[in-house]
Amino acid sequence: MRRKIVTGILILVSILLQSTVCQMISIASIKPNLLIILTVSFGLMRGRKDGMLIGFLCGLLTDLFFESTLGFNALIYTWVGYFSGYFYRIFYDDDIKTPLFLISISDLAYGIVQYGFRFLLRGRIDFFYYLGRIILPEMFYTLILTIICYRILYFINRKLSLSDKGGIDSFV
Repeated sequence: MRRKIVTGILILVSILLQSTVCQMISIASIKPNLLIILTVSFGLMRGRKDGMLIGFLCGLLTDLFFESTLGFNALIYTWVGYFSGYFYRIFYDDDIKTPLFLISISDLAYGIVQYGFRFLLRGRIDFFYYLGRIILPEMFYTLILTIICYRILYFINRKLSLSDKGGIDSFV
């Protein structure tokens, strides 16, 4: 029960930070994607089902707050959480290279899918311009923020895992 409450709070805090602080720290209209970081991190640390559920909730909140099409981001984030959950078995706790790699690939895939459905289908076919001006800078900005955020998410997950194994007193 505690894990569900903390996960819900993390999702709400991430969507609030995405809509406020990330808007303020944007550079040339490029902002980091905290929800990709959260989805991939929990997919890695908890497996496919948790990654998929967190991805769906993050995507649904993104659709409700930022987009006009309901369900599009929910589907993308669900895929991201599911596929990052495949690496759950080969995930090493102390190694940050795997999360950095998966978050960069996930953000790149997210940007390409966004381009494909939002711009390409409307006749805007300058993919390399969009790749160089939006997708890659957002990916690098997200990677820089991942170095900070991933350690926090890992610490929270480790404390929750200890709490699940050892009782309520282990968390405090």
